[in-house]
Amino acid sequence: MSVKDKVIEIIAEQAVLEPSDVTMDSTLEDLGIDSLGLVESIFAIEEAFDISVPFNANEPQASDFDISSVASIVRGIEQLISEQAG
Repeated sequence: MSVKDKVIEIIAEQAVLEPSDVTMDSTLEDLGIDSLGLVESIFAIEEAFDISVPFNANEPQASDFDISSVASIVRGIEQLISEQAG
């Protein structure tokens, strides 16, 4: 399973949607994911890929991690995997 597919699966689960309902252009807001759902998604992603996501739930705007869309989350995760794999 690709990073993209796994991230979409996790986000879809949080949004209680089918993965096919989640597009790369979707925002978490579009999908009905609130801040708690976002935190749970980040935890699930960290666990799935054994990485640490630089995301502060208390100050999402202060995080270096771009959560503006599903595509930006996927890109960010791919980057973290390559950085942390070394």
